[in-house]
Amino acid sequence: MSRSNGKTALGQSPLRRKTTEEDKILDLTLRPKNWEEYIGQAKVKRNLGIIIGAAKKRNESPEHLLFYGASGLGKTTISYLIAKELGMNIKVTSGPAIEKAGDLAAILTNLSDGDVLFLDECHRINKVCEEYLYPAMEEFKLNLIMGKGPLARTMELKLPRFTLVGATTRIALLSSPLRSRFGATFQLNFYELEDIEKIIQRSSQVLGLETEPEAIKIIAQRSRFTPRVANRLLKRVRDFAQMEGEGIITKKIAESALEFLEIDEKGLESGDKRILEVIVKKFDGGPVGLQALAAATSEEEDTILDIYEPYLMQLGFIERTPRGRITTKIAYQHLGIKYKVNQTLL
Repeated sequence: MSRSNGKTALGQSPLRRKTTEEDKILDLTLRPKNWEEYIGQAKVKRNLGIIIGAAKKRNESPEHLLFYGASGLGKTTISYLIAKELGMNIKVTSGPAIEKAGDLAAILTNLSDGDVLFLDECHRINKVCEEYLYPAMEEFKLNLIMGKGPLARTMELKLPRFTLVGATTRIALLSSPLRSRFGATFQLNFYELEDIEKIIQRSSQVLGLETEPEAIKIIAQRSRFTPRVANRLLKRVRDFAQMEGEGIITKKIAESALEFLEIDEKGLESGDKRILEVIVKKFDGGPVGLQALAAATSEEEDTILDIYEPYLMQLGFIERTPRGRITTKIAYQHLGIKYKVNQTLL
């Protein structure tokens, strides 16, 4: 059974706190090493198996692939597994990191035939760089403009045949020309509770933890149906077990740790509840626009869209309407507030 050095981060939100170097190493350790270890997303796995298997039979690189869905559902993990299945190297970058054409050229020219290039947050790539990416994806060449004015000339660089794997949490912000250049697009959905329990069980074994089945169920129920959150909560409960108990994650320890972290039985944190309470109390249950909601909660719009809203909608606590967000009857019930019909929607 492993022992920690006694340093904990129990007072911080598992979604919003800064990731430590130890956590980064643990995240890599917990990442599945092959398709057999990858739990959930069965339909996506089957489709990828066909695409990759057919490409290997033709001795070709697979078509470019696009994955979208909420944060923490496994888009990065899948890209690594694709590269491993192909027996090729993977290079990782992100949309915001590519600021100019030279950055893109440096990345693409350093690839080898068959390599996988993982482009995270691809909806945030610079629009000028995006234009350069089109011929790179279609014809495996890069057309760079050298110089300015009358002396400007075009230089064509041949690129190795690579597979671009794009990932985004905001597919609506992806331009149509870029989206159409991916050979296949897959949505990653929230996981089933049973799959989350299996993921926590596997992670416990990898970390060398003794975890009771009831404790696994409790952690899974509060993991927002998201593997990344499940693993983070497991690590925080492990800290609590080693500091307050005997290192064994029991049902009582799990409940105490999650209560200490202010995570309720639905997996809601203080930020989630604040959003719901603001809509209910300040805006009479809605409708309220994103900008007004962000201002009232002191949260960034992107944080609401990427972190809070997908899960609250998954639970059925909020709904989007043409006029804005509204809270539902079950949200009132969860908050313990008497429900009243919103007259503005009648």
